[in-house]
Amino acid sequence: MSAPDRSLLKLAREDLETARRRDPAARSNIEVALLYPGVHALWAYRAANRLWKSGHTFAARALAQAARGLTGIEIHPAATIGSRFFIDHGMGVVIGETAEVGDDVLMFHGVTLGGVSMSPGKRHPTIGNNVQIGAGAKVLGPVTVEDNAKIGANAVLVKNLPADHVGVGVPARVRDPRTDPELMLDPTIYI
Repeated sequence: MSAPDRSLLKLAREDLETARRRDPAARSNIEVALLYPGVHALWAYRAANRLWKSGHTFAARALAQAARGLTGIEIHPAATIGSRFFIDHGMGVVIGETAEVGDDVLMFHGVTLGGVSMSPGKRHPTIGNNVQIGAGAKVLGPVTVEDNAKIGANAVLVKNLPADHVGVGVPARVRDPRTDPELMLDPTIYI
């Protein structure tokens, strides 16, 4: 689930392309590179993650905290993040230490991938590939969100979410958009 060990420059180019593809308001690579806090936080995370993996944990945490101060996005340097990850708007996003995020994930502002335990070990969510997480959603504990799932805005997910399903509400209820009449009529949910 982690981005391949490619050069940071190649990953940065891919991040710019991803932002341009995911955000219809993005007009140019230079605009994204200079003005998108989600991209800045991701770049800082990539550098911090390399420091973390090489044993420079203090430096990694210091870089992560500096990025948090500049972007309003906190990504623990030990988290695992895949390719083509995009955080839209970004302010208030928190991704915990043992969180795992797959490829092609779209996340909006105010999302928390948090823990519910102070015990060592896996405490944070595992997010599959091609998952969309709505603004303000909280995904808490060592739950698994499987591929192609969607989490609605402000949902609080504390249970596993199967592939191709939608989690909505507080606590989030698992619903199947292929059979739920209310979701079938919602133009914002793409199956």
